[in-house]
Amino acid sequence: MTRDLSLPSDRAAAARVDVASQATAVEQARAVAEVQAAVVVAQQVPRDLGRAEAEMRDTCGRLSMAGRAFYSVPNRGTGPTVHLMRELARIWGNVQYGVQELRRDDDAGISEVQAFAWDVQTNTRSTRTFIAPHARMKGRDRQKLTDLGDIYLSNQNVGARAVRECIATILPTWFTEEAQDRCRATLEKGEGKPLPERIATMVGLFGEQGIKIDQLEARTGKQRSAWGAGEVASLGVDYTSITRDGLDKDEIFPPRRVTADEIAKAPTLPLGGAA
Repeated sequence: MTRDLSLPSDRAAAARVDVASQATAVEQARAVAEVQAAVVVAQQVPRDLGRAEAEMRDTCGRLSMAGRAFYSVPNRGTGPTVHLMRELARIWGNVQYGVQELRRDDDAGISEVQAFAWDVQTNTRSTRTFIAPHARMKGRDRQKLTDLGDIYLSNQNVGARAVRECIATILPTWFTEEAQDRCRATLEKGEGKPLPERIATMVGLFGEQGIKIDQLEARTGKQRSAWGAGEVASLGVDYTSITRDGLDKDEIFPPRRVTADEIAKAPTLPLGGAA
């Protein structure tokens, strides 16, 4: 007769490991079944190219979409936003995408993040795996992030940009290029709203952000009276970058510096206080 000499704590630990292993196996089986089901559905219900193209044209012809379609960052250029690419992925159909945080090391101040996009119908997959530092740039200074919410948002923001690139690699070039062209045309035409009204609206929106008309004129290189549809469209991209993409407004519209002549011409108070 044999006796179990293991301690109760050892048996409890072994039981917990066994339960965890079973849960992992169940989750893996569920994930495999989900992938298989997605492939089967995609093959049984393939995308309708005519419908996708028509919906893309209709969506990109709306100012609500065109206003979110592009970003602009100093020294990094401009391009399609993740909002536009996600919408195109939805319209194209049978596409899955997302961001996963694979590992987080708070001591080292880094996270390992993976972004992916998968065309289930053609089995075309694009992934980006990278290290995201727990830090952000404030001007030219690097600030360390310690708050858990800030770290999460930082990882998601970096991951969203990677998702944008992944989606762009699996969608046809003609589809994404035509979508961008139509969004630009919509920004310039403004759904038929008169140009003076659009200019006044744009100036008012920037005014709510504390950005003056002289800063807008410096950005466009033209006086307000000379603005056309192109300048309004460009400022609209800047506004989206500030209000929705979290770009510091001082990076696009640096505060105006006071000149030596303005200081010399400024009225001075007599010694001892106001007259």
